[in-house]
Amino acid sequence: MTDLQPRSMAELGLFTGVPQYENFARIKDLMPTQAMPASLAPSPWPQGEPVTLPESYTFEGEVRATERFLADTDTSALLVLTDGAVRYEGYWLTGGPDVQWLSMSVAKSFVSALVGIAVDEGHIKSVDDAISAYVPVRPGSAYDGVSIRHVLQMSSGARWVEDYSDPESDIFRLGAVLSGVGTLDDFVASAVGESEPGTVCRYNSGDTQALGALLAAATGRPVSEYMWEKLCEPLGMESPGYWVADSTGTEMAFAGLNLTARDFARIGELYRNGGVWQGKQVVPAQWVGDSVTVAAEHLQPGRPWVGGHTFDLGYGYQWWLPDGDRGEFSAIGVYNQFVYVDPASRTTIVKLSANPRYGASEEEADNRENETVAFLRAVARAGD
Repeated sequence: MTDLQPRSMAELGLFTGVPQYENFARIKDLMPTQAMPASLAPSPWPQGEPVTLPESYTFEGEVRATERFLADTDTSALLVLTDGAVRYEGYWLTGGPDVQWLSMSVAKSFVSALVGIAVDEGHIKSVDDAISAYVPVRPGSAYDGVSIRHVLQMSSGARWVEDYSDPESDIFRLGAVLSGVGTLDDFVASAVGESEPGTVCRYNSGDTQALGALLAAATGRPVSEYMWEKLCEPLGMESPGYWVADSTGTEMAFAGLNLTARDFARIGELYRNGGVWQGKQVVPAQWVGDSVTVAAEHLQPGRPWVGGHTFDLGYGYQWWLPDGDRGEFSAIGVYNQFVYVDPASRTTIVKLSANPRYGASEEEADNRENETVAFLRAVARAGD
């Protein structure tokens, strides 16, 4: 673990309009992290026929310029793969092919994959088990008796406010742990329930931190160590990766993964191919299918709650699911981090960003998540 002092979100100036592209490119130099080496057998992406980005896309009935959008959202990296080959690769600001960028909540989809592997290996008997059968929690607290499945679906019933414009919200309290105010495990153990589990999808980073605690307890290994063996090594990751950690070395499972754009793309391609990588089943096919399927009414697009508003996308096992019949799915993190997959066009796209307006309000005009989906759809469908 790197010997650095934890920093709070306030110290980094998150969600205040302060530019973050300098910070997101060097988190390993700013925060304590657990390191994951590059694969012993790195697997570079093949180069496909280069394509150009569409000059414009349509959002809410308005034609918008691609170049302006990429600049306005402080895009650092944009990587487009088709059939597993690089078709477009661009870097700006502090981005670069060897730069490990902060995932934010894209990390959640990696955690979900690891849970699926742990179930397949027998470390976790069933997603219908109570997560408290594995993770120590206080009696009567939010995760006491709640099924792992409901935690995966952001439907634990735990009280949560994911409002980036409110410094008193739960996401800021969770972030404060990284500056030494308690531990991540204590945060999970003492969470407070609010609604009946399995009835409301409320986006909750605490749920993913609980899944991180589940992985560590069930496998007897740190999340970073388990991920290196089960994902980094078999997927041939070309560069080292890092997990932000608290003062005890516990990984920030909900948002702390740092990888290059090329290595982030591997989770998208893995899931696009049903959990198979170079002929080997890395994540069970059934798990992949369940992860990118809307399994209940409260998970349908327009039903999940993020902060004080509903979101236009549906939810699976820590994956966002755009509406429509193409089977799209995406890992999404704040400040416009995306690993987007469109199976119909055999496309995976990574967008790493530091949108300076993100979190200034709950308005789409600031956060631009729905607009990013529209842009990525335009890129993926350009060859239709």
